[in-house]
Order: sequence, then C-alpha cells, then structure tokens
Amino acid sequence: MVRKLCYIATEDWFFVSHFLPFARAAMADGFEVSLICNVGDRQSAVEAAGIRVLPLPLKRRSLNPFGLISSIRGMAALLRREKPDIIHLIALKPIVLGGLAARLAGIPRKVMALTGTGYLGLADGLVARSLRFGLRFFVRPLLDGPRTRWLFENRSDPALFGLNAAEQIRITIVGGAGVDTTKVTPTPLPEGATLKVALIARMLWSKGIDLAVEATRLARLRGVDVSLSLYGAPDDHNPRAYDAEQLRAWSSDGVMWHGPTSDVAGVWAAHHVCCLPSRGGEGLPRTLLEAAASGRAILTTDVPGCRDLVRDGVEGRVVPADDAAALADALVALAADLEMVARMGAAARARLQDGFTDIQVNAAVVALYNELAPVAR
Repeated sequence: MVRKLCYIATEDWFFVSHFLPFARAAMADGFEVSLICNVGDRQSAVEAAGIRVLPLPLKRRSLNPFGLISSIRGMAALLRREKPDIIHLIALKPIVLGGLAARLAGIPRKVMALTGTGYLGLADGLVARSLRFGLRFFVRPLLDGPRTRWLFENRSDPALFGLNAAEQIRITIVGGAGVDTTKVTPTPLPEGATLKVALIARMLWSKGIDLAVEATRLARLRGVDVSLSLYGAPDDHNPRAYDAEQLRAWSSDGVMWHGPTSDVAGVWAAHHVCCLPSRGGEGLPRTLLEAAASGRAILTTDVPGCRDLVRDGVEGRVVPADDAAALADALVALAADLEMVARMGAAARARLQDGFTDIQVNAAVVALYNELAPVAR
C-alpha cells in the first residue's frame, strides 16, 4: 500500500525554497506527497515535482481568532479526506494550527518542523513571554504524543516548546534545508584590493540590514576599502521590513541595494564575504549554507542557527548581535587579510560537508518518515 505524506505550510514559495528537496526524497522512497498551503505563484513548480497542491488560505501574520478557527477546521477537513499516514508541519503557525487540526482529524503521526522562532525568539516583552509560556505548558501538550516527532535546525530552538535538544528519541536536529554541493561549488575570489561583501536575505530589521549598512559606513570612515551589496526584496507582510525607498536611500558611499536575485552563485562569485548580522529568530539561514558551499567566509552574529554553522575565527567571524561597531571591527580585520578570508572560505566549504549537505539532511528526514510509517512487509 502506498504511504501518504502531507506537508502543511503557509506559503508555496517557502515550501519550494526550503522543503521541496525533502518531498522529492520522500517520493523517491515511495511516498505519495501532497501540500496544504496558501497558493501563490509557485503552485506550478510544486505540481511539476509531482506533488498535489491542496489550497487553503493561511495568512502568516493574522491572529484573528475567527480566521484561525476557520483555518483549523479547513485543515481538519482536508486531512480527513486525504487520510495521510504522516503530516509534516512547517514553521510555528502551521505547527500550532495543523497540530490541532490533526487531533480533530485523528492523524497521530506528525513531524513538527520549526524553521526559526521569529518574533517569539526576538521579543522579550510581556506579550512574548506570555506566548512562550503558553506554547510550553498549554499548547505543546495538545500537539505532542507518542507518534509526534520534532525537527529543528539548531540546538537552541527546542527550548521554545520546553523540549531538551539532547532527547534524541523524539527530536531530530538537521543542517537546515541542506545544499546540493554538486550544484553550488567554490569559485575563485574576485580580484582587487576592495573587500566585497554581500548580504542575501529578505530586507527585514531582524536580518540586521541596517547594522550591515552602518558597519560598512563605519569601516569606510576608518579608511577601509570595503563595499556592501544588498540582495533581497522587502516583505509586505512583515511590519518590520525596509521598504524600497529606504533601501534606495542607503545606496551610496559603498552600499548598493540590487533587489532580489535568482543568481546566488553569481553573487558569491563576485564577492569575498557573506554577511548576515541577524538579530535572532533564525532556524539555520539558507543564505549562510549557500555561501559556505560557495567557499565564502561568513560574517554573522552570535544567535541560534548562525552560531551553529559558523565558528568564530574558523569559517568566518561571529560578533555580538545588534552591535554595528563590533561588525565594523570585523570588516576592518577581514579587509586587512584577504588570505585569511580565503582560508575561512575553504573552511566554510569543509564545514558544510559535515552534516549540512542536501544528501545528509534528506537522509535524516526520510529516516524519520520511515520510523513513523515503515514499509509494510
């Protein structure tokens, strides 16, 4: 009998960007795969991979209780109809809503995949603390069960649900979404004395875009020959996104916003260093994995996910979060020693091959599926 696997995600583009390789590996292992999500412009890419799309409107930022109840009921109805052997819930909102829908639909086998803590990992006010308390002591008991498995991208995030990262029976930690190292390969560093730094991410406050701009300006004021290229789009659904007007205003004195890019390999071929001064809330940023696969040194911050990949002084530099001066100091040091930058890039490539490749990550996830729904003998 064919085993059925159903993913639940908020957006089809996020599934394509981060989870499509998991689905392909599952199909290669004999699973029939479907996806419940808010349909955008990537539905055809999902269906081209052989995955059935089950549309369900899910707004990432909406907390309207009537809308949330409607989403839970809609998911439960689809799950009752599909009767999957396993559901794989992607990110915090689908984990909560989809987990409750699974209880209503009587689906016990669940993979809860947290891709970062977002607002709950960044904020420290009363509302955020209350939400974290509620997740730990009220929501998780409703979601958990003997056939529930938890999938994380770093060793810090399990604490959001009151889980212990060392609990290997129920918890699996993987190297993010993994990277295909046969397609993303190192290239020679660009010539010239200018330290060319690139940042590829959504243009959000949480990603530290403003910190990268300020640090570049500070380094240049100290006479350092450094440039910063920003690649990414504003996010209209995020209240702390930088708009195009602000990004264009920053584009001077060694800083340039280029908009979104589909040519990641081309970006790293033209730059020495990957910069992501995240303020936190990450899982394990894909941009760091791709830069490492490209053999580029990484400048990032001491937050979960980023510090799980990059070791200070080995694959790059790790500085305190929300500290533009420390970031500028690191740029000065990197610009002064391009041979060190090359060594760090080679170390980043080697680091990636130790648990962060797509083959390694896909194998870990498919093993999890097979544990929950073994092949019938």
